[in-house]
Parts: sequence; structure tokens; C-alpha cells
Amino acid sequence: MNLIKQILSITLTLILLLSFTNCSTAQKLQKEAPVQFGEVYCENWSAGVQGGGSGLNIFITVKEETNIILDSVYFRGKSAKLQLNITSDNYDYIGNFKTDINQSKDIILSSDRNEEYINNMPKHITEMPFELKDNECVVSYFKGTEVFYYKISKVIQREPLHYPSSPRN
Repeated sequence: MNLIKQILSITLTLILLLSFTNCSTAQKLQKEAPVQFGEVYCENWSAGVQGGGSGLNIFITVKEETNIILDSVYFRGKSAKLQLNITSDNYDYIGNFKTDINQSKDIILSSDRNEEYINNMPKHITEMPFELKDNECVVSYFKGTEVFYYKISKVIQREPLHYPSSPRN
């Protein structure tokens, strides 16, 4: 009877270990591109006024209409939701990453909580599920209701955009 309990215990342990190893492949990268990608590039930007903000935008061009929906991008240790911009030739997806440089740092402290409502919430740091080089990004996309991931290499770094400052009086 004791031998049966040991065999049952070992079997259950093996089943549990195997189920945990299958969870680690949940974000497996696809080898084949889901769509035909055009140019993929990024550029830093900064506002010309103090406190106007700064950041980095990544642009991903899709050359054809498709039923694939690009959702998010993972790039340089951060992630962002992608926004679709349709032009006459392409479907351009844009991911925006704000940086801490040139951000307004004013914090309103008040006994009225409605006045404090405009304060920024503390940033929640999420762990990156992918190890990427500076010129690589991973795009998550939906095919039906299922989520897939595809790595894009050779992201081009363009010259930064510096928006003009406000006119002097």
C-alpha cells in the first residue's frame, strides 16, 4: 500500500511540473510574419516648451489590408498600445513611449481631493517578457481571439524631432 502512495505522489508531481513548463511557452514568438511589414522606425521627440514632454514613437507600416489586428509593441524595455493610422497606401501603427525628460513635475496638494485629481499616478513597472536588442521590437497581434507575438529586427533610429518653442513676447 505504501508503494502505491509513492507512485501516485511521484506521478502527480510529474504532472504538475509538466503543466508549469507548458505555461512558459505562452508567449512564444512566431517564426513567420503575420503580415507584410513595410518600414519600421523610431524617433525621439521633445516639446519646445518647458514641461511640454518628450518621448519616443515607433512606427510600424503594414502594406496590405488584413484581418490581423496589431495590438501592442515591446521596445527598449517598455510596452505600448499601438494606434492605427490609415493612409491612402498603408496602415501605419504608432506606439508612443513617454520619457521623464521635460515633463511637468507640478504636484497639487490640497485638502480638496478633486483638485488633486489631475496629479499623475505613480508608474507601474512591468517586467518585460522578451529579451531584445535596441534595434528589435516584438509586436503582439490578434488572429481571431488568440494573441500571437512576432519579433521585428532592424528597427531604424531616425533623427529626433524637436518641436519649436513658443514665441517670445
